[in-house]
Amino acid sequence: MRAGLARRPAFPVNSTQLSLPLEEFIAQGSFSGAPGIARHRRVFCNRDLRMNGIAWVGFDMDYTLAIYNQKEMDELSIRATIEKLIARGYPEFIRSIPYSTEFAVRGLLIDKRLGHVLKMNRYKLVTKGYHGLRELGKDELRQLYHSKKIRPATPRFHWIDTLYALSEATLYAALVEAMTQRRMSIDYAKTFNDIREGIDEAHRDGTILETVAGDFPRFVNKDHDLAPTLHKLRSAGKKLFVLTNSRWSYTDQMMKYLLDGEMSEYPHWRNYFDVVIVAATKPAFFQERRPLMERVERDGDRLEPAAFPLERGKIYEGGNLHDLERALGAVGDEILYVGDHIYGDILRSKKESAWRTAMIIQELEGEVVAHESCSEDIARAEQLEDGRDRLEDELRFYQMRFKELSRRIEHPHAQLAAHDARSPPFGLPFGLSNGEAEAERARTKRAIDRVRARLRHAEAELQAIDRRVDQRFHPYWGSLLKEENEQSSFGAQVEEYACLYTSRVSDFLLYSPQQFYRSPRDEMAHELG
Repeated sequence: MRAGLARRPAFPVNSTQLSLPLEEFIAQGSFSGAPGIARHRRVFCNRDLRMNGIAWVGFDMDYTLAIYNQKEMDELSIRATIEKLIARGYPEFIRSIPYSTEFAVRGLLIDKRLGHVLKMNRYKLVTKGYHGLRELGKDELRQLYHSKKIRPATPRFHWIDTLYALSEATLYAALVEAMTQRRMSIDYAKTFNDIREGIDEAHRDGTILETVAGDFPRFVNKDHDLAPTLHKLRSAGKKLFVLTNSRWSYTDQMMKYLLDGEMSEYPHWRNYFDVVIVAATKPAFFQERRPLMERVERDGDRLEPAAFPLERGKIYEGGNLHDLERALGAVGDEILYVGDHIYGDILRSKKESAWRTAMIIQELEGEVVAHESCSEDIARAEQLEDGRDRLEDELRFYQMRFKELSRRIEHPHAQLAAHDARSPPFGLPFGLSNGEAEAERARTKRAIDRVRARLRHAEAELQAIDRRVDQRFHPYWGSLLKEENEQSSFGAQVEEYACLYTSRVSDFLLYSPQQFYRSPRDEMAHELG
């Protein structure tokens, strides 16, 4: 049962029992799945998780504790990267090429051989694609990608699996479009690699991070419920840690902006956390045995091998999964790690450990709102699909009837000898004259044509609904988590590797820190009504 749906009591309620102020609890969202918790703020569950068994809760920082203004970050990254490309010899006109920061979503695949941006479903079937800003047709996609299995983990392809990487796909599509329109020759793989290197360089040299740190209100959406959420977890006996790839200087500035001064009980952001680890180099943190170092701030910053046990208030750097578990005194499912990166935070931690995982999907609020706005279309699509199934059954019946009539007309004596007259096929009496059989076949043919016309009408309406639903989610790619009737490749990863998922850390404030999150019943196709 989904977290958030109240169970009916399994025992009779004593009429003398004190009544609870249920309306007040609902208004406050005080129990899992209370109607008072707006759906776009709920925590969704893929695998049962009892929070009373969690001793430590860890957090990534960027796009997890710190929720960025995506449009502003993309604009900054794109402009910085364009300057890096021009410095590498790209033409000056790329400063003025049009682009849309709304173009990209997570879960896209770059085909560096052909210059395409693609979306796949959970079975790695390519269902949407663009060359520049030109949408690839279904026949084109089928010819290019449906004859053999796509292997994303090869140098030809590159995943866009983080919000940080959206600007890469946006700029790539814009460059391919601009250069194609100018009939310029393009090395698609080199162009994409240059974009990636340009963005990385802009991060390394401070072009991006110093700009962000100089104007946090512009680039970061401060959440005033974050501090109470961390406090609520601590008050329930949970210990908290930060595990981030960001360097210490940037981490300190960001966390001061997010948490300092938010609650009088915590004079400094470090007071919220029992362990802080920066420059963790995830996903290598989960796979390699890099040493855990302590940042010694006295007499100038320097790194020394960390001494165990780790001390609250100190800053650590690097490290690895095994040393951290030893330092925390907890292993496996006693640890819940909250992050946004499907590979670096969620997939790798899940594959290399028994940690429980919670994924922050910043786009989820919009996904839920879009899904709710499509309720009428979705209901109509289900009606059409049910009707289509019945029409296809009817079509098969009439086609077999038509085939049998044709055989009888063409070989009347053979048909009479082959069948028992007491049980004629499809309700056809064997005493039909040739003329009567011809007339019946003509009527059956008209019935086939009528059913086919109704099927074509249903398919056309379903396609129109699909397009309309897609537009409510995203103008280019539709739903982030779904693709047609299947999960998208990104949605499938979320389901497989994230025990919980929600839109922001502060959504946990609406639940008990001892919550039992229950996953929905998993049904196979044959179990559905």
